[in-house]
Amino acid sequence: MKSWPRGEPPGESVTRRLRLFERQPSQKGEDREMKILVTGGAGFIGSHYVRTLAHRGGPAITVLDKLTYAGNLANLDPARGRFTFVQGDICDTALVAELVAEHDEVVHFAAESHVDRSIENAAEFVRTNVTGTQTLLDAAVRSGLKSFVHVSTDEVYGSIAVGSWPETDPLRPNSPYAASKAAGDLLALAYHRTHGLDVRVTRCSNNYGHHHFPEKVIPLFITNLLDGKKVPLYGDGLNVRDWLHIDDHVRGVELVRTAGRPGEVYNIGGGTELSNKELTALLLTACGADWDMVDFVEDRKGHDRRYSVDCTKICTELGYLPRKDFATGLAETVAWYRENRSWWEPLKERAALGVG
Repeated sequence: MKSWPRGEPPGESVTRRLRLFERQPSQKGEDREMKILVTGGAGFIGSHYVRTLAHRGGPAITVLDKLTYAGNLANLDPARGRFTFVQGDICDTALVAELVAEHDEVVHFAAESHVDRSIENAAEFVRTNVTGTQTLLDAAVRSGLKSFVHVSTDEVYGSIAVGSWPETDPLRPNSPYAASKAAGDLLALAYHRTHGLDVRVTRCSNNYGHHHFPEKVIPLFITNLLDGKKVPLYGDGLNVRDWLHIDDHVRGVELVRTAGRPGEVYNIGGGTELSNKELTALLLTACGADWDMVDFVEDRKGHDRRYSVDCTKICTELGYLPRKDFATGLAETVAWYRENRSWWEPLKERAALGVG
């Protein structure tokens, strides 16, 4: 990682001071490459998006990430040299304006995303997920950005007892996290209707896979069980989630970026609905543990009973279908955490110390 010398000359741009390493020039000889700004590109899903695009070649990618507790430059190591990284805050108006003006498209992953943390400190979620999104949208309008993909979540719909939500269903968020994401969705769509900005919104179901910060349920359970520690199961364990592998999510986002329609919302699901109790059983088996490793704990506030998105729209319009079956994806995920302790052990140690 490049560190800038002290005593930088007055007037040097914010971007110059925070730009940590540069993408190598393209070898394809194009007169002008498409330039994509990926916010939150050092996080779980954003980094997989960057790795995927960098591996394929094509657009010039800049990652903007604040590197808070869940942002990790190590997530981007496999793509080093094929993108530019800028450390910064999406609420930094000057930095965002400068970067957005340099790019053709924005894919916006940056968000505070943990429900429990939002219950404890909603202000940070409003700041990042609402004000940060508004800052990016303002810059996009001023610069004449080609398109803006806003990556959201199925949690904005609330809870559904039966059936699945189409994109036309009203938003009924139940947690501060979900409410802040819903506000971001509505802002983005309002900028399309008010300013004509090409905005495309995706709403995904629960993601899983490698490089997932170990506070979320699947990596938390895997890493705890690998260390011989118990895992917490909320309430009766019958809350239901649809699971989406990051390979499929990234493919869905890319379909929306390249072929989606302006002003539209696209649900992206994985097609595997499991209760938390069923998921726990699978994780126990995969890690060679028994139910005596489970602590049943008091249910959390605002814990939605069931999520389920209707993916008909993205399937019929853009040809999306989830390809990673859950049994394979889960086995691969457990194997990755078993083989990559050097990645997750420092993160859990920092969390235990209250750092980040």
